[in-house]
Amino acid sequence: MGGESINLEVLATRAGFNSAVRHIKKTIDIAGDLGEDNLGDMLSERGDEELSGERSALLLRMLLVDKLGYKFASVNLESPAADLAGLSKVFGTWKAVDLVAAYHHPDLGLLVANPKIAGELFCFGALRKRELLVVYAGKGEAPADNDCIKAAELAVRLFNGSKAKVPPELLKGKFTVKAGKIARTTGQQTAGSVPCAAAQADSKGSQRMTPMYSVRVSNELFHNGNVEAWKRIIESYNAKYPELQVFIYYEGERILDTNTLFKWGKVKHGSSIQFAVMGSDIKDVAKLQRYLIQGASNRFEGFLKGQAGSALRLFG
Repeated sequence: MGGESINLEVLATRAGFNSAVRHIKKTIDIAGDLGEDNLGDMLSERGDEELSGERSALLLRMLLVDKLGYKFASVNLESPAADLAGLSKVFGTWKAVDLVAAYHHPDLGLLVANPKIAGELFCFGALRKRELLVVYAGKGEAPADNDCIKAAELAVRLFNGSKAKVPPELLKGKFTVKAGKIARTTGQQTAGSVPCAAAQADSKGSQRMTPMYSVRVSNELFHNGNVEAWKRIIESYNAKYPELQVFIYYEGERILDTNTLFKWGKVKHGSSIQFAVMGSDIKDVAKLQRYLIQGASNRFEGFLKGQAGSALRLFG
């Protein structure tokens, strides 16, 4: 058989088939608004784990390249830019084109953002050498042109730490960033709830990510009480250290909504959930791990006390 091979193994199970159907429906839904809205904004606002990671790579190819004909350029970073906030201001002046950036983070996988919004770019953390970054440039539903090629190529140079003059033809057009989107994206800080969530630490800081730490579930089932305990523990950690982010993983998949750890009873006794912390001045990880271990046990109720909506004072 000629042409590209198609992997249909995912359709062999009910779970795989249902997952594929959900992905198709969500892709069609996004496609209906694409052209008017930026794909990075749409993924950030949806906060959907089924559209994150490598699945977002399918959207980039299918919707931006195949459907809209966006141009793109890529680079394996050698001297990455440190001032992502400054970059977002530069990209924000490029009104002639719509931009989407995709960064292959060594720990978090593929991250997608609208580079014109600092809050979305911050989710990339500190850009690392030798990692792949791709920039897509287009004009929504209008055909892409030479301006798009120039924009994509110039953008990757800027991400790679180069200095370059912006051509005047990139400065005039309709692709502006609405103030409401900036405020809404910057305000998305709930740990684990939004893909590419904005890290509020200064992008000039030296960010790093801890190794993965395991938490074994000792309760008979990781049920709703355990989930609520984990939410309150992480909220307490974020209240003490708002510049740090906690990432949760289960079976190699990043968990963007902790409620999914309870759905369908997927996490049972003896299972291991992993977490990592990212930021520039990481503290109290051992204490966080101890609390999460307790929250995954039958002693979770201790974290459910206190007034609803108020953060526990677990970290001083």
